[in-house]
Amino acid sequence: MSNEPQPEDGPGGASASGGQPGDPLWRDEFPLTSEGEDYVARRDFTRYLIAASGVFAAGAVGAGTWATMQRANTGEAKAIIKEADIPEDGEYLFKYPGDDDPAILVKLPNGDLRAFTQKCTHLGCVVYYKPEEATLYCPCHHGFFDPDSGAATAGPPDRPLAAIDVEVRGDTVWALGIET
Repeated sequence: MSNEPQPEDGPGGASASGGQPGDPLWRDEFPLTSEGEDYVARRDFTRYLIAASGVFAAGAVGAGTWATMQRANTGEAKAIIKEADIPEDGEYLFKYPGDDDPAILVKLPNGDLRAFTQKCTHLGCVVYYKPEEATLYCPCHHGFFDPDSGAATAGPPDRPLAAIDVEVRGDTVWALGIET
C-alpha cells in the first residue's frame, strides 16, 4: 500500500466526489464552474429578444383591449350653476360626474351652452376656453377643439372631447350625463 491520502471528506483533504484539495465542502453540491458563464451566443440573444418583444406586444394588445372595454361613467343629473352667473362668451369650470373629474361649461356667443370633460384626449392635460379665438385650447401640446362640438381641430389630439349633456331647468344649468 502507498502512503498517499485516500479521498475522504476532511479539512485540507479532497472531497469524496473528486474535488481538489482545499475546496470547500459546498463545491460537491454545486460543481458548476464560472467558465463561459458570461458568454451569450447570438442565437440565445435573439431568442431572448424575440421573447421580450412578444411579451411587450401581448401587453400592448391587452392594454388596448382593456381600454376599449371600459365605459365612461354616464353620471347622474346634477345642478351646476345659475345660468345668469355664466359670463357671455365665457366658461365655468365644475366637477362631473365625480368630484375628481374636471369639466368645462362654455357659453357660446350665440347663447348656447356646451359642456365637455376638461381632459385633453391627447395626454389628459387641462383644456381651457379662449373666447377671442373661439376655441378650446390645451396648452400642454397646443391642441385645439371646437367649442360647439368638442371635435379636435388642430394639434396632436385626434379624438373629440367627451360631451356632457346640459339642460336649463328654471334658471339653473344641469348636467344630465356624458355622451358615450
